[in-house]
This record gives sequence, C-alpha cells and structure tokens, in this order.
Amino acid sequence: MNRWLHLLRSSGPTASRTRKATALIKYAQEISILRSGLLLTMLFGGLVNTSWGQSPQDNQETAGHLTQISLEDLGNIEVTTTSKEPVKARETPAAIYVITQEDIRRSGATSIPELLRLAPGIEVARIDSNTWSVGVRGFGSAVSRAVLVLIDGRSVYTPLFAGVWWQVQDTLLEDIDHIEVIRGPGGTIWGANAVNGVINIITKNARESHGVLVSTGGGSLDQGFLNFRYGGGNGKNFDYRLYGRAFTRAAEFHPSGRQFDDWHMAQTGFRADWDLHNRDTLTVQGDLYNGDVGQSVGITTYSPPYFSNVEQNAELSGGNLVGRWKRLLSATSDVQLETYYDRTSRRQASFAETRDTFDVDFIHHFSLPGRQNFLWGLGSRFSSGNALPVVPTVIFTPNSQTDKLYSAFLQDEIPIAGDRLSLTIGSKFLHNNYIGFEIEPSARLLWKVKPQQTVWAAITRAVRTPSRIDEDLQLTAFLSSNPLTFFRIVGDRKFSSEDLIGYETGYRSLVRPNLYLDIAAFYNDYTHLQSIEPGVPFLENSPSPSHVVLPFLFRNALLGKTAGFEIAPDWTPTHWWRLRGSYSYLHMDLSKTSTSQDASTARSAQGSSPQHQVLVQSSLDFTRRFALDQTLRYVSALPAQQVRAYVTADAGFTWRARTGLNLSIVGQNLLQPHHAEYAGDPGAVGIKRGIYGKITWQTGQR
Repeated sequence: MNRWLHLLRSSGPTASRTRKATALIKYAQEISILRSGLLLTMLFGGLVNTSWGQSPQDNQETAGHLTQISLEDLGNIEVTTTSKEPVKARETPAAIYVITQEDIRRSGATSIPELLRLAPGIEVARIDSNTWSVGVRGFGSAVSRAVLVLIDGRSVYTPLFAGVWWQVQDTLLEDIDHIEVIRGPGGTIWGANAVNGVINIITKNARESHGVLVSTGGGSLDQGFLNFRYGGGNGKNFDYRLYGRAFTRAAEFHPSGRQFDDWHMAQTGFRADWDLHNRDTLTVQGDLYNGDVGQSVGITTYSPPYFSNVEQNAELSGGNLVGRWKRLLSATSDVQLETYYDRTSRRQASFAETRDTFDVDFIHHFSLPGRQNFLWGLGSRFSSGNALPVVPTVIFTPNSQTDKLYSAFLQDEIPIAGDRLSLTIGSKFLHNNYIGFEIEPSARLLWKVKPQQTVWAAITRAVRTPSRIDEDLQLTAFLSSNPLTFFRIVGDRKFSSEDLIGYETGYRSLVRPNLYLDIAAFYNDYTHLQSIEPGVPFLENSPSPSHVVLPFLFRNALLGKTAGFEIAPDWTPTHWWRLRGSYSYLHMDLSKTSTSQDASTARSAQGSSPQHQVLVQSSLDFTRRFALDQTLRYVSALPAQQVRAYVTADAGFTWRARTGLNLSIVGQNLLQPHHAEYAGDPGAVGIKRGIYGKITWQTGQR
C-alpha cells in the first residue's frame, strides 16, 4: 500500500494522467480492502434467499477402519443442496463434493474455512490468524464474494457488505454430519448470491449425538481449546444435545513485529429433534457466541495527523434460533417450513453494526404424471441493520435500513428415458428493495451411463444483487496534506446486479470398487461486474478545514470470462490405506467496457485467485488403534497479492487408547517456518508452522 501512496504523493506535473488515475484507483482498492475494516471485497457478495439443510438419516461417522465407508457408499450419500430434497450425490447434475465427518475428524482442522480446503475448486487462503479469503472458481476474497454459505438451513450472509464474517461461522466440528460444497451457480434453488457456489454445513440429528463428549488441547498457535457436548432423549421420539466450545489462538508472523491478530471466541448452543405421529418431524436449534478478534485498522480524520493505524480488538457477538418442520403427505409428497431469527453485533475501530434478520421459507414437493419430481416454494426475509458511525470518514446513509427480499421458485425433474436420462428445469423469482425483480433460470441434464457411472451438463443464470456497501457507503481516506486532499469511495444508488451465465459439465464413475473418479469442467460468462470509476474532483468546506475530494463511484463496467476444470480421484489400495487428491485449474479473463476508466480492478481480481491447486491426502490405519493422516498442498502464485506459489504439508497421528478415548497430535504447515497465502496489512502475513495436541473422550455414542 505504501508504494501507491508514494506514487500518488510524488507524482508531479509531468506525471501522466493515466499513471495518476491507475495509482489512485489501486490505492482506493487497497486502502479499502486492508485498512477501512469494511473490505471492498465485500462488495462482490449478494443477497440470498432462505435455505434448507437436513442431515441424512444414516450416521456417516466412523470410529475404526477406513472401510466402514466404502467408495460406493460415498457416492450414495444423500445430499440436499441441489434440490432441497435428498438425492444421491452420484446422481446430482452439479459439481458437488461431500466432506464427511470422517474427513473432518481426520483432517486436523480446527475451523470451518480450513475444512473447505478439502474440496476441489475451492480457494482458501489464510490472511492472518483470524481472517480468510474464500472463493469458488475465482473471485476469492475475505468475505466470500458471490458464494452462499449455509449452516443447517440458516444463511450466514449479511446484506451490509454481501458476504460472510468467517470469524463467527462456527460450531462443534464433531457435530457436523457432512458439508456439501457446490461449485457453480445455484441461484435457481437458492437465489441471489449463489453465483459461484454454495457451501451447506449440515449437523447431525440429535439422536446421533447421545452421551458425553469432551475434547481439549492446545499448542503453539491454537494455544488452548475446550469442547463439550451432552446428548440424550426419551428413547422414543425425542432427542436433544447441548454443546459449548471456547478457544484462544495466537497471532501469526508479521515482518513488522506487530502481533495484533490474536483470536478469542466462545460459543454455546443446542438442538432438539422430534419425530411426531410417524409423519411429522420438528427441529429446533440455536446458538450464542461472543468473542474478539485482533485487527489493525487505518483511521482517517479531517484534523492532523489525518491518518493513524489503530490496533484494536473487534468485539463480536450474536445468536440465532431456527425452527424446521416437515410433514409427509404421502409416499411421493411432503411439505417443509423453516423459519429463523439471527442477531449479529460487531464493533471495531472504524465502524459498528447491529443486525436482526427474520426469515421464513416454505417448500412443497410432489410427483406429477410420468414420474416427474416437482418442487415449488415461497420465501421472505426482513433484515434490519443499524450501522453506527464510529469515525466521520466511514458513513452509511441512512444509518438504519431494513432490507426486504421476497422469492418464489419452481423446479421439475422430468424423466426422458426411464431412469437413464432426466432433465431438470426451473427458475427462481426474486424481488428486493435494491433492484426490484430478478429471474434465475436453469436447465440440467443427467445421463446414467451405468448404475455407477453418470454424465451431466447444465446451463444456469445467476445474479449478485447490490448490498448496502454498494449503495450507501461513503468511505473517505487521506491522500495528501499539501494541498489537503482526500479520496472518497461513494455509493450513489446507481449500482445494478452482476450477471452470470454458467455452462458446466461433469463425469462421475466408480471405476473399480476401490477407485472413484469425479471430473467437472466449466465456462462462466460474467457481465455488469463491479468497477470503480473516477468522478469529478470538488472542493469541500465542511467539515473544516477546506479540502479537495477525489470521488470514486461504484459502477458495472467490467466483463469477465472464467474457465477451468477439477479432477478428484479417490483410491483405497488396501482396506487400511486411502488416497484422495484433486487438481483444479482456473483461467480468468476480465476486461472493462469502452466507457470504463477503471485501470486496475480487472487485473487485481484476476491476480487474486490461484490458477493451479493440487491436494494430496493419505490416510492410513495401521491397526484399529493407530492412524496417520498426511496432506500435501500446492497453490500457485497470486500476482495481485504479491504472494508466491507455495507448497505446504500437514500431518496428524491418532492413538485410540481405548474405547471412547483418543489422543492425537497434529502438525500444520510443516515445510517452512512461515509462508504467505494472501496480502495483509502492512504486508503479507506469514502463516506459521504450528503443532497442537488433543484429547477426546466420548461415551454413549450410538
């Protein structure tokens, strides 16, 4: 960032106008991303529709040999993300990857973003100790641009900046049944913001978590953590669980020596499941969290010294309550109703916001003549946010606003040639208070070549609708004291939706009983992508003293095309050894329209996602008591972030001391003392080598 300040301040009369404009736009991007605390990458998210997610009835957790879940069983896992109804993963006409509880347990991960590294086509980069960049098939950012993230049917998107606060998306990892990761647009079912992908985190039914579970440990970075769960029931139709967890994490490596990014969180929650009258199921669950994350935030003022760095904890708190009811009307028909309330509160040095969200979603599933599988649904969401001014240079106008979203969708799965060939068509219809009416249609074709071999293809339209940061933000940053000059990012309510037409195809096959292969390819055509356009400079007298303002406006003047493929083989050479891997290739070609003066946004976005990613995982069970897990990762360079390509490895050893008692030791990022994964402030943060130990005690597990 300092190099752009130097260029701006040193540009004399002989400097070209183009050079100044390029530097100014780049500085606007960097200071907003790295110093404002509001992250301009948030601008690439979007409004979402209500969401559903229910755990499959089969318990996928294993406690012994790898063969307890065969590769055939993995293909038969029922997923709900693509249709809101259970469908076998192998028979899904979309690029879906399922992270099972066994994968979670053996990964050594301590957070949800770390788990997402296991899926092909997902770009996960740790920015510092408490912040990640997560993207799907490009456009990675600290708030997951255009990616819908769900936890048990509850959308964790915020309309403030159209993205996700990854620091507060948490649950007890042992309670997760599986994670469904969709690469590619899912707007037909889920609506706006499901543009590049959908991540659906689904926890276990309460009947699968009876007894007591306690896990604790600590190490060099994950300094200390404690997890607790207790579950029970009446032995008939009612089951419940309670959980709590807390952790503290140290700062990463900073070349400047400023160790500001420590992380402390605590969370508790519950889930209760009833089976009523053999036709109805009811789930009620909720969570509460509180904590703080260390940050370095740049603060601009209108009085000397005009700019200062503030290292201060952001205070985070919130909670949610979810209710979900399903009734079987017949063997081929059911209705579902889900509603939730979500409360979030965040206060940091540059801004603060509280938000209350109410959501309700209804779905009706039934069969039509000709064995057609038909779904339709309605939904509404009201999200009331209050952006409190903390400093005069970060302002939302108006401070308070209620975002309203109404939606409907239709989807029909039509058999064409018995069970061999089927066509799924549908569309989402949205109305929001930013753009008005939007439509997101899709068509998906599935061909079962053989019972264990499928080919699929799809074409989908998806949109990312504006957020408050696109429309209402005024962010001012200091530029020069002689003359006194500021630049200002301005939302003037002239930003429209970003559009995507996505083309996909894929192939899945159980090649042999011990070898499974999944291949997907895509081509995405984007229009009306966000650009940052320079406005006309003007003199401002209030607040005093008088100063020059260089405005930059949010517009939709960029175009883009992305293409690539993902290959994910899964091989078990023996009953005690499993090898998994993936290779992901991404090509991005972004450009500006003839009317745009944005000199660097396209180049910056292209250079912030890796072109190549490789993952290799080895899981060995030497006996029923000893297991060794190893992971090797390669990520290619990010030129726009000035991050070089890197290779790193994790390893974990587990000893099942006796029934219900496991001891493990995990090493992370073992190949170097530290490495950079994404740009931070003031420079790239080094993600350090770490080690931790863990003890897990569990009783009464069904």
